[in-house]
Amino acid sequence: MNETKNVSRLFMCIGIVFVTCLLLSNLVAGKMWAVTDSITLPAAVILFPMTYIIGDVFTEVYGFRKARTIIWLGFMCSFFAVVIYLITIALPHPGYWEGQEAYSTVLGTTPRVALASFAGYLFGEFSNSIILSRLKVITKGKNLWIRTILSTVIGEGLDSVIFIMISFWGTMDNSVVLQMILFQYLFKVSYEVLFTPVTYLVVKLVKRAEGIDVYDAGIKYNIIKG
Repeated sequence: MNETKNVSRLFMCIGIVFVTCLLLSNLVAGKMWAVTDSITLPAAVILFPMTYIIGDVFTEVYGFRKARTIIWLGFMCSFFAVVIYLITIALPHPGYWEGQEAYSTVLGTTPRVALASFAGYLFGEFSNSIILSRLKVITKGKNLWIRTILSTVIGEGLDSVIFIMISFWGTMDNSVVLQMILFQYLFKVSYEVLFTPVTYLVVKLVKRAEGIDVYDAGIKYNIIKG
């Protein structure tokens, strides 16, 4: 079925959930989770993989072009949030207020980490969407689980490698950085696999509610327009 030009209420609702998950993931990313004595992950891993699952729903139901819109919307909202955080941190505070350091610790970010986050997000999300879209055409819409898992394996892999390499390479032992990439990547992929039945159910319900099932046959995968 061809892509529809109208944006439904359901599309907007799912888009809001996507952006909310993304913003919350960025907000809690500074909290470290001691999974074991030797494994530490950013707290964002409990929520960030949801953006890939929701992204799968967008691409599977509405097609790459609509998914592209949501990916860029998420990027712009995240960028805007970072700018506002930095502005509010820079505002002069009264001498009696003792929360400046804690506020800066939670909401502040360095240009290096911000660049890593934005780069990882864009490369990961667009790779995930393009691969899922292409595989849907190749498989003629069959075996959704193969498409969602394979696209996540690549998308989450790119995101993990890009984010951690840009953020931490050269600041700590290389073996520690590689360990962080591996554990974070395995956690995210496992998350996607475990949620596959939920993805199936949501995709089925959204397709039924919208009455569409877009196949991106013959499109150009331009992440800007087209």
